Amino acid sequence: MNIYVGNLPYSMDDSELQKAFSEFGAVQSASVVKDKFTGRSRGFGFVEMPDAAAGNQAIEAMNGRNMNGRPLVVNEARPREERPRQDRGPRY
Repeated sequence: MNIYVGNLPYSMDDSELQKAFSEFGAVQSASVVKDKFTGRSRGFGFVEMPDAAAGNQAIEAMNGRNMNGRPLVVNEARPREERPRQDRGPRY
């Protein structure tokens, strides 16, 4: 089960995210999404849990949980919708 985790503290890294969710079961992967230019956290990430029951339990428990003064937004991740690429005009 792929889980979206939003409103993360900007100081949180992948290992801290994994540790936070591991209390509910096995965590296959945990990643905080970072800005590709600055390398800073964008404030959200994804956690992959192989057991759907543990994933649902984690969503219930973690949604709204206060993490460093920020209430987390946690739900099942939805597949990215295909968006047409923006034409940004000619590059000189």
